[in-house]
Amino acid sequence: MATQPAPQSEPAQPQDAPAAPDGALTPENALAPIIVKKITIEEGGHHGGAWKVAYADFVTAMMAFFLLLWLLGATTEDQRKGLADYFTPTLVKLKEQSAGSDGMLGGSSITDADNYPNRAGQTGTQSITIPRAATGGAHKDGAPTVEEIEAQAEHRRKAMMAQIKRRLEQERALRKLVRQVRVVRTPEGIRIDLVDDADFSMFALGTTVLVPEARQLIGVIAQTLGSEGPSAGAQLIVRGHTDALKWKPGVRANNWSLSTGRAEATRQELLRGGLAEGRFARIEGVADRELLVKENPADPRNRRISVLVLD
Repeated sequence: MATQPAPQSEPAQPQDAPAAPDGALTPENALAPIIVKKITIEEGGHHGGAWKVAYADFVTAMMAFFLLLWLLGATTEDQRKGLADYFTPTLVKLKEQSAGSDGMLGGSSITDADNYPNRAGQTGTQSITIPRAATGGAHKDGAPTVEEIEAQAEHRRKAMMAQIKRRLEQERALRKLVRQVRVVRTPEGIRIDLVDDADFSMFALGTTVLVPEARQLIGVIAQTLGSEGPSAGAQLIVRGHTDALKWKPGVRANNWSLSTGRAEATRQELLRGGLAEGRFARIEGVADRELLVKENPADPRNRRISVLVLD
């Protein structure tokens, strides 16, 4: 007996969802979001270049300043005056002498009479030499350079010391005094120092009385300064120095009067040695204000007489 197939059941139908209210967003009517990207470019204001101009002016000024310093150090007085005249706007003879040529230094000018001979009513040409860089040689007027002056002064100093030493060594009693003499170069001239030490003193203690050996030593100095040579006739300054030892209470003397009195006693002895009265420019006493041994004010080497031979 044949079997009948079972009737197939129909799939369940989904129940209708409740209706959405009007205007509500549903998956069926939802749209993709729209994203709007705005790129805002903020530009700064216009920056001026005034600082560049100021900086350029500063650099230019500094360059000119250092160039000026170089010129001042690399040229002589006459060459600087020549440079000043060379850069003047005109060569018209406004003055008899220009560029300071009538001042204390007496420099020559590019418009001096020797360099600018053609006055009004005259004809002709005159060549003008452009100032050159300093070469360390002599001035155009033949005057010695600074290096030559220093070399001459050093030569005089050595010659003076050699002459004093030779004169002292000629006398047996004075040979030991060579160590008391110092000859040094100063901006004012050549200075001869007669220095005390622990074994020798030019003056009796606390007085202006020269000991016999000191009189002989000063006589040798007078012979040296009075002999023929570059220093013959030069003006002299005699200066007295003391140490910083204190005086006993109640004593009226002091280092000022003592140093001045010793300088005067030295001058008198130089006169007896043959120097003329007119050779002396000044007599000075500086007490203990110019110590030779500054680290030890009581050192006997601070007691000395200086004879300065002026240039």
